[in-house]
Amino acid sequence: MSDQKKKNLSPVKQEYQKFASEHEIKRPVFKNCIRAFLFGGLICLIGQGVQTVFIHYFDFTERTAGDPTVAVMIFLSVLLTGFGVYDRIAQFAGAGTAVPVTGFANSVASAAIEHRTEGLVLGVGGNMFKLAGSVIVFGTFSAFVIALIKTILVQWGGL
Repeated sequence: MSDQKKKNLSPVKQEYQKFASEHEIKRPVFKNCIRAFLFGGLICLIGQGVQTVFIHYFDFTERTAGDPTVAVMIFLSVLLTGFGVYDRIAQFAGAGTAVPVTGFANSVASAAIEHRTEGLVLGVGGNMFKLAGSVIVFGTFSAFVIALIKTILVQWGGL
């Protein structure tokens, strides 16, 4: 809380703020960062393993193996979310599970599972894209801006 807001509080509220801050549980930031790094890296390692399988056993190239790899990782994330495993892993691992594409798939699947009793259209369809919709719109807009910048650089810069 800022000093200006503390000055506007009554003495009782100031005493309570002091008491609350003394008894607040300290978060293990370093430990949480290590967990997030390790689990995020583990998810990426699994994805790399899936891509290697597509390259060596299904005759994909490195360039073409990316799409089916992402599809498999999304499928695994949704499957683990449906069984309730992904959420338990996410509680332990923290942000490491939220960063890769699997975290995005988990958020969409969780919302769909949570609102399935409200029906397919208003429940599942209406709620699963509340979080995902903004990510999709921002991603699409960012891709457009980057493509526009690249086009301008190619036309004027001769890249």
